[in-house]
Amino acid sequence: MSNKANTCQRELTVEIPVEVVQKETDRVTREFARRARVPGFRPGKAPAQIIQRRFWEDIKSEVVHALVPASLENAFKDKNLSPVGNPSIAELTFEPEQPLRFKATFEVLPEIELGDYKGLEVEPGRVQLTDEDLERELQGMRERAATFEPVEDRPAEDGDTVRASLVGVVTAPEEKREPIRLEDVRIELGSESTLEGFSAGLRGAKAEEEKQFSVDYPEDFPQENLRGRTVTFTAQVKSVERKKLPELDDAFAQQVSDAKTLKELKKKLRQHLDELKTQRERNITRQRLLDALLAKHDFPVPETLVERHMNARLERQVRSLVAQGMDPNRVDVDWRRLWKAGREEATRGARLALLFDRIAEAEGVEAEEEEVNQEIERLAAQNQETPEAARTRLTKEGGLDSIKSAIRSEKVVDFLLAHARLSAPGRD
Repeated sequence: MSNKANTCQRELTVEIPVEVVQKETDRVTREFARRARVPGFRPGKAPAQIIQRRFWEDIKSEVVHALVPASLENAFKDKNLSPVGNPSIAELTFEPEQPLRFKATFEVLPEIELGDYKGLEVEPGRVQLTDEDLERELQGMRERAATFEPVEDRPAEDGDTVRASLVGVVTAPEEKREPIRLEDVRIELGSESTLEGFSAGLRGAKAEEEKQFSVDYPEDFPQENLRGRTVTFTAQVKSVERKKLPELDDAFAQQVSDAKTLKELKKKLRQHLDELKTQRERNITRQRLLDALLAKHDFPVPETLVERHMNARLERQVRSLVAQGMDPNRVDVDWRRLWKAGREEATRGARLALLFDRIAEAEGVEAEEEEVNQEIERLAAQNQETPEAARTRLTKEGGLDSIKSAIRSEKVVDFLLAHARLSAPGRD
């Protein structure tokens, strides 16, 4: 067996004795003879030599499929190996009255020697909460409660909202791409969140007009397929509207919440922001803790595990689109490129998962049945099904092990946080 340095990949050469190969070949040949129709012979009466000559490639295939997995499993047991993922078979040789030989390439879990994981020095996260944060939250609520009044006595200007349907074409002759269609969208002219191309193209618009303009998308635009592109839009303007924000008073508080007064609403918002602050501080501390843990442990990660994490990340993004009522097959996204882009995060996730398992083993951390039941009940409520139905579904899908693993990992993080040395707080 060969071992590639600093990787989890292994190679194993296996030889199946000729007598074992011959016995299986004879068995498969008899099966073929029983089923085959050979001219000049009654069913099951054709000589083995004729059957093998006539169906040799098919017989070889069945012998290989019968012997290779079993012999490989025995070889793994003999050498105390636990492969990750499916082995790759190469250099297979199979000739009559000869041993069957092949080479298996596979990955194994790394041997992780635990270093310091108790007493990790971590600077706790600190988040500053100011009156400006509260005012920003209130302003956001006003924006969401805004009403729109039609503007009919003048063209659209900054501060107005244009409601329109748009069709955009990427001006790149070398690319054949489906037009971008935006139905019944609201565009606030001159807003910080509106690209200048849209504001410039729609200033002066009136209801029922058609406007054509181009928009240059910046290189750092969130939507990857539009970064650095120029898109020519044709807009069918439906209306020009002026946004009207509600007054900040008790009536507003009653409109947007169960609070009776503006003072009570502000108190509730402050409590909510305090909860978000606590959660964000914990997330920052947690991130620093995991960074410190990874810095103490250097080991190779099986490519198979990295790809599993990459696939899981992509599946979460697809499920998110489906939950929003979007068809992933019709979204203009390069899924292959997006899959590769998550490699660094996936490698980190795979390394942490291996470390969590190793620490859980060392410290006897396990997911209790009651914890698993609570998570199943939470998922059942989320999916509007009974806990029994959720458990049945998760059992069929293999999701119970994932739940137990996630609970165990969180308990490991809690253990590490409880044993960490928190240094002087900083400011984030």
